[in-house]
Amino acid sequence: MGSVPQLLQRAATVLALLAAASCSAAPAGTPSARTAPAGAPSASATPAGPLTAAINQFRDNYSKQIIEIQLTNTTDKTVTVRAAVVQSPLFQAGISWTSAGAGTELPPGQTKSLPALLPPASCPGPRPDASEPATAAGATVRIQVAPESGAEEPVTAAADPFGVLARNQAELCLAQAAAAVAVFRFSPDLEVAADGRTGVLRLEIMPRNHAGAAGDGPGDGSGSLTIDSIAGTTLLEEDPGAPWPAGLWVHSTGPASTVRLGIRPARCDPHAVAEDKVGTLIPVRVTVGGREGVLKVDAGTQLRGRLYSFVTSACGRQ
Repeated sequence: MGSVPQLLQRAATVLALLAAASCSAAPAGTPSARTAPAGAPSASATPAGPLTAAINQFRDNYSKQIIEIQLTNTTDKTVTVRAAVVQSPLFQAGISWTSAGAGTELPPGQTKSLPALLPPASCPGPRPDASEPATAAGATVRIQVAPESGAEEPVTAAADPFGVLARNQAELCLAQAAAAVAVFRFSPDLEVAADGRTGVLRLEIMPRNHAGAAGDGPGDGSGSLTIDSIAGTTLLEEDPGAPWPAGLWVHSTGPASTVRLGIRPARCDPHAVAEDKVGTLIPVRVTVGGREGVLKVDAGTQLRGRLYSFVTSACGRQ
């Protein structure tokens, strides 16, 4: 065991080493040792993005060829949108929306739907594979914003997760090919059975080059189509006692004809008529010009009202 002076010298040395350590390492809790709190911005953080765009379509606009350009504001301030134009190779011109006033305000984080009427489709045209990405058709949106918004006028890809553009292009091209052969329309009259439970629709088929349809369309006298089947809707279905025809051949120079469709209500819940959107658009599946698909033949205003009254009355007799 050493002498007292030696022990004192060793103690002094230990204290000196501890002091030096305290000067070279920052204690826990000082700014140099803390981890940045979650969510805190950093020097490399990406600034808020611009407006983004997507395509959609509301059910009550199916027969009107109106889609929705849905814009989402991902910036941190309100942007005033004055116009938007979708460009797609599936259509002959831009799909445009223009504000009726000074513009439509789009607050931060919100999405607004802008209705736009579709122009004529590009036919024939390849239909994008449904398995391809949403932007497979190459659709883009040019957005015009008010100068006071302080934002650029971007051109951005238009997401189409439900294939709205491809579906409408296919339907329009099918309708164009069918229209070159014949006109399809429903008589505004509705025959109702004596018991009020069933009725009969009359689908009128007028070939384009039939004598009574001269000059009424673009038919060239050489086209034909096949009505493969006719389907029911959310509001109407086939009357089992009067089956609907299938496999009907129509030629553009053939005679005019009428197809009788026996109907009955497809549903009788309280919301059947009140919430109807597409119940009076009758799906007619046709094959024409190498295309196969469904024509939605609109009942028209007069017949639509009569069908609603028929469904209401027939359901009351159940």
